Amino acid sequence: MVRHVTAGVDETDESLAAAHWAAREALRRGAALRLVHAGEWPASAAPSAAVESGPRDRAEQTLERAVRSVRAAHPGLPVASLLVPDSPVTVLLGEAEGAELLVLGSRGLGRAAGFVMGSVSQRVVARSPGPVVLVRALEACTDEHLPALDGVSPEEIPETPYRDVVLGMDTRHPCDELIAFAFDAARRRGASLRVVHALGAALDKAAEGRSGAGHDTELLSDEEDLMAAMLHPWVEKCPGVTLSETVTAGRPAAELVRESAHASLVVVGRRTRDTRLCTQLGSVTHALLHHARCPVAVVPHA
Repeated sequence: MVRHVTAGVDETDESLAAAHWAAREALRRGAALRLVHAGEWPASAAPSAAVESGPRDRAEQTLERAVRSVRAAHPGLPVASLLVPDSPVTVLLGEAEGAELLVLGSRGLGRAAGFVMGSVSQRVVARSPGPVVLVRALEACTDEHLPALDGVSPEEIPETPYRDVVLGMDTRHPCDELIAFAFDAARRRGASLRVVHALGAALDKAAEGRSGAGHDTELLSDEEDLMAAMLHPWVEKCPGVTLSETVTAGRPAAELVRESAHASLVVVGRRTRDTRLCTQLGSVTHALLHHARCPVAVVPHA
């Protein structure tokens, strides 16, 4: 089976941005790209030149426009397309089974406003068996890279160093799949990996019944040691990735949103439950998907 990255396509600008982000990711992985458009369209009436094109015709046109746009930007990338007459959630969850990565657009209100989660995106992210990346409408190739020097042409932008990959980590729930995904994303980009562990409420709880700042300092130091020990095996596996680690007393969602303003990708985990019925995301992931300033990868784990 051909390795591939899949992007969901519809009529929105964020969908097209997701398709182009997925194309760049496919190139980074040496994989093919698969563009999928799904919908439950009514049966078409008898064809007539005088009749306006129906929903399925418009869907075909939308998918073809996305294919042409991606092929024009990346002529050497293998691109396949698929139009499926079924529920978008059902189709995308099925596509996630065979893809290395599923990429979706998320309705944006502008660069400062971040994401507004649509019902399809939210249900797919909450139930996907594999990693899902959410991409905002205005995301472009230049946003993944550090600011280019004056005189650098658009063709040279991909050669400009990438912004950091940021991993949101919780030492109470260590996860190999999550850490592996983040290290791999940084390695493929030649980017640094910044690991952030925000204690937030955990620090408040630990401080109950105690007095003085010394307890907070001790807890932060202990968490730094614990995180370093968890990451050490991965540093040995990926010696080419420059790693920085931060343990902070801040709130996880706020810290990761702040980090996203200067990142090429933020990686967070989603603990798997009974995904047949559950469509709820954790509070940190939910907040990040609404307010992040860069693409967000959500990696399911036990």
